[in-house]
Amino acid sequence: MILYNITIILDEEIHESWIKWLKNDYLKNMMIHDHFISQRVLKVLDSPNEGHTYCIQFVAESVEKYNSYKRLNTDQLQNYAPAEFLNKFVVFSTLMEFIETE
Repeated sequence: MILYNITIILDEEIHESWIKWLKNDYLKNMMIHDHFISQRVLKVLDSPNEGHTYCIQFVAESVEKYNSYKRLNTDQLQNYAPAEFLNKFVVFSTLMEFIETE
């Protein structure tokens, strides 16, 4: 299993409208195809950054499913976001593999 984690730091001025866009548009579009089996959004409570920090996480069954997503969806979050958000957030992503512990 693969975890695709997107961390985003938002300026205060776009926080509320970004949350609405995330729920009503971005998450739905990410889950339309079968690349990911689940998603979740977490708010970072102890972020050292100003503004609001979130982690958006998508779980894929395999690296192949994630790579399929990347091939078909070359637009990153910063390119897909509405113009009103431009230059008002910082984003980076991390790809992780689940490790069995038992």
